[in-house]
Amino acid sequence: MAVVATAADRRRGARPSPPTAPATGGGPQTSPEVEVTLDVPEGWVVPDLVGPLRAAGVTAVAGPVEVALDARYLDTADLRLLRSRTTLRRRSGGEDAGWHLKLPATAGDPTDRVEVRMPLTGATAAPPPELTSLVRARVRSAPLVTVARLRTHRVVHRLLGPAGPSGEPVVLAELADDTVTAEAPGRRPTDPVEVTDWRELEVELVEGDRALLEAAVQALTGAGARRSAHPSKLRRVLGDRLPAPPAPRAAPTAKSPAGAVLAQRLAAEVDRLVAADLPVRRDEPDAVHQMRVATRRLRSVMATWRPLLQRAATDPLRAELGWLAGELGRERDAEVLRDHVLGLVRASPADLLVGPVAERLGEQLDAGVRAGHEAVLAALASSRYLDLLEALEALAAAPPLAPAASARVREALLPRVAHDHRRVADAAEAADGARTPAQREELLHETRKAAKRARYAAEELADLVGPDARAYATAMAEVQGALGELQDSTLTRELLRRAGAAAHRAGEDAFSYGRLHALEEARAAGAEEAFERAWDRADRKRLRRWLR
Repeated sequence: MAVVATAADRRRGARPSPPTAPATGGGPQTSPEVEVTLDVPEGWVVPDLVGPLRAAGVTAVAGPVEVALDARYLDTADLRLLRSRTTLRRRSGGEDAGWHLKLPATAGDPTDRVEVRMPLTGATAAPPPELTSLVRARVRSAPLVTVARLRTHRVVHRLLGPAGPSGEPVVLAELADDTVTAEAPGRRPTDPVEVTDWRELEVELVEGDRALLEAAVQALTGAGARRSAHPSKLRRVLGDRLPAPPAPRAAPTAKSPAGAVLAQRLAAEVDRLVAADLPVRRDEPDAVHQMRVATRRLRSVMATWRPLLQRAATDPLRAELGWLAGELGRERDAEVLRDHVLGLVRASPADLLVGPVAERLGEQLDAGVRAGHEAVLAALASSRYLDLLEALEALAAAPPLAPAASARVREALLPRVAHDHRRVADAAEAADGARTPAQREELLHETRKAAKRARYAAEELADLVGPDARAYATAMAEVQGALGELQDSTLTRELLRRAGAAAHRAGEDAFSYGRLHALEEARAAGAEEAFERAWDRADRKRLRRWLR
């Protein structure tokens, strides 16, 4: 069973949108998928559904309508898409003929899925690049080949409700009675094609709700159907070809070798980075931020625990992650800047906004976000990025541990957190001795990066070491947050200075830009004070006693 909202729905705070019309042209069309699959015995007959479902709003059943469907499923030879709960197919026949990409939802229930559709473009077997780009992080450079062909004789019954605004009965759900013949290549090139047949039902919501879906399933199972053990037709055909999932790693403890902790953290952050790829490509809210955080955490693991890793393997990866973080940072910084500045403008009294302030700033800031997103998409389409993903996957599968990683957590890892703390202290002391505001700004930026690394390291150990590590991580997060506020204010003031100068050259009154700049100066002063307080707390000996 699956339901998701599109990115646009979530931005509006709307409920999931109903399925789109069949794709007949234009770009990708996205729809939620809410359905249940049932198996039926031989000779099973569709029962009367109006009576059992009348309380759920069903007034009539239209049909049956018969249709012949022919679907070719594409995947890599090692089924990378199917392993990630993704399917790509080219279907002919029926009202929804076209290319269909079914993806795991990026929010909500882990079983949720969303379907993206594109129209058929002649007889070509090549899928549209708009769809293949969405799965590039999974497929990478591997070719897509036909892994199964499914011919389906479908008999459709539409569950109708009362007439809608158009005067026509509303289609609440569809019951598809499918007789399927599936063909899959043999497991070896010399093996014959494998053919299987079965019959199943699909109950899919159109305008109805989940209560109707559950009532329909109850009525059908009461008539002899049973819930299917297969989440999809393709998995029924190819599921036994999937490799067995790796045995879960035992959760490390404080007595575990440090290498066990590193292996767990590296694998978790690589998974997090790959999972963030799709939301970024679909331009979902906060997606770039989440991918950037995963990238930074991976870099921090490789930096903090450097003596426990083989640097010949990890240093090049850390450099490439730095490149990726920089590309993501362009869009993320532009998003933060836009949201903050436009928030300042909206909060300003109308009589203090002289001239087209909102329009000038809005156009400039929106352009910055668009340029940032285009740069991110270009980076994700590059062979450099795909090579990085391949290397990270290999890293997660077999972490290049150095001999020092065999020591226990406390002996091997706590000294590294203490080392990171000294880096923060040295940077903060250097900032206090800066000779110019520009030099202080640069050194505070280094302090922020050092605090972030120390925070990540402490968070990674919190479950092993206990609440002292968690309290330390919280204190470092406050240091990082105050300095982040200061950095954002610096960027905002520079933007306002440039915008004010441009407005003046255009003959506009620059008063409002100066006022906003003054507000940002006050914000910067407050951030500096917050940093001093946060650092005083974070540097207390009792907060660092767990490191001894």
